[in-house]
Amino acid sequence: MKIQHTPWYCRPRALVSLTLASSLLGTPAFANRDGDDFATATPVKHVVVIFQENVSFDHYFATYPRALNESGVPRFVARPDTPSVNGLRAGLVTHNPNAAPPLRLSRAQAVTCDQDHDYTAEQAAFDFGIMDKFVEFAGNADTGCDAKIVMGYYDGNTVTALWNYAQHFAMSDNSFNTTFGPSTPGALNLIAGQTHGATPTDIKDETVQGTIIGDPRPALDDCSPTTGALVTMHGRNVGDLLNEHAITWGWFQGGFRPTSHTATGQAVCGATHTGLPGTPKADYIPHHAPFQYYPQTANPHHLTPSSTAMIGRTDRANHQYDLADFWEAVDHDHLPAVSFLKAPGYQDGHAGYSSPLDEQSFLVETINRLQASREWDETAVIISYDDSDGWYDHVLPPIVSQSSTVADALTGPGACGVQQRGTYGGRCGYGPRLPLLVVSPFARTNFVDHAVTDQSSILRFIEDNWKLGRLGDQSFDADAGSLGNLFDFQGEHRAPRLLLDPATGLRRR
Repeated sequence: MKIQHTPWYCRPRALVSLTLASSLLGTPAFANRDGDDFATATPVKHVVVIFQENVSFDHYFATYPRALNESGVPRFVARPDTPSVNGLRAGLVTHNPNAAPPLRLSRAQAVTCDQDHDYTAEQAAFDFGIMDKFVEFAGNADTGCDAKIVMGYYDGNTVTALWNYAQHFAMSDNSFNTTFGPSTPGALNLIAGQTHGATPTDIKDETVQGTIIGDPRPALDDCSPTTGALVTMHGRNVGDLLNEHAITWGWFQGGFRPTSHTATGQAVCGATHTGLPGTPKADYIPHHAPFQYYPQTANPHHLTPSSTAMIGRTDRANHQYDLADFWEAVDHDHLPAVSFLKAPGYQDGHAGYSSPLDEQSFLVETINRLQASREWDETAVIISYDDSDGWYDHVLPPIVSQSSTVADALTGPGACGVQQRGTYGGRCGYGPRLPLLVVSPFARTNFVDHAVTDQSSILRFIEDNWKLGRLGDQSFDADAGSLGNLFDFQGEHRAPRLLLDPATGLRRR
């Protein structure tokens, strides 16, 4: 009998085989240790999500764990028992189907142009799953930029800290952007598993059929520009679930604290810093703040918390804070159960205005400081990314959500497979493969997980750990793969602390 295989682009949304809850079936909830802890399904009492910008998996881990180690750069030598990843095999370098082969970018090339990572352009680059049109559709051919750089990748001589975190803790080589597209869809999928629910519903290159596909700014934010597309989201996000269960949480973003106010009380976010690219960049970027799109979780005037003790609890700040508030909470033993950290613009890793070396400084300084905190023994740090920036990655994602809108292009004009009746359009996905690492005493050490996950898997981990339930309304959290493989909650030994140098990414001696 001939077996009929359903084409990859027409498969229904895949159900995952294991969730965190099922993997811990029969394990009782872990009781409170501190007075401000909450009962959890695992020993993790504090989740800190560091949400960075614009990196594909191959862009940072294509040759992991092998670095070139030329003279004058931080030297990376892998442990002999390091597991392999689905990286760039020799054949993909010498016989790549794209118009240019993959190329190693040196530490001296840490500053690059931003690539094209629009919802439509990324699908066109994937070209029916052949993965051969990155130069034409994702490469930046603007003045002074070479479109072939889109095929570039770094190794452990540049993204040294991340490679060292992967050596000592756990990482995934099979985690994906929930949908195609730029920063805002990724941020929304992180907190809601949902990009549908936008008003206005149809703005060219920004929303389609009520779904956000671009980077419109949150209408409920004083610091959004007065020109351009402004959008409000309707629906529920993880903040609603956490509030309903009285669990402390917060989104902490560089530059959120206003530098001044207008005569009418409007916040002005004027803080800037300059990274390696050499041009001042605003610390606060409104479309990187997903909770600001929702009326129930927005802090339009960027009000400060009423006290340190209220950080993570509902008051005038409404769970939206500056990064300085996070460290104020940590230093006074008020670390929320769930914290999302967003670097100031110059340190978020976004090509064009930041760099891998600027990003490394932020990551290492943050994780070093967290490891010195009183709560580290019950903390899990998840390092994740909002989108791929269009950077080349050779892995075709499973297309679990089909879409047929004017913005789609994966399987032809207006098509990402065939959209199922009753589903929301503009959510073609999964999108590009992204890095995902867990740094925690509970992380498996020197471990690579190959299970399929996406940005909403982080949302699902939070939901399962605090038993919050699901968001519904076609949120991707319902079918998200589990992060459970990245943890070892049963082992006798915890992963030791790893203190790195922010400049080199090497272990401190």
